[in-house]
Amino acid sequence: MNEFEQNVSKRNDAVDSAVGFIVSFGFFATLFIIATAIKLIGS
Repeated sequence: MNEFEQNVSKRNDAVDSAVGFIVSFGFFATLFIIATAIKLIGS
């Protein structure tokens, strides 16, 4: 048994994937909001 198999995470993978999706969605939504604000200020 190697060292990586000793500490197996018991968490649900669906929860981890949902958190990753929400974080990435929030990042791109924030970029979109900032870009829209800059466009409105510049016009």
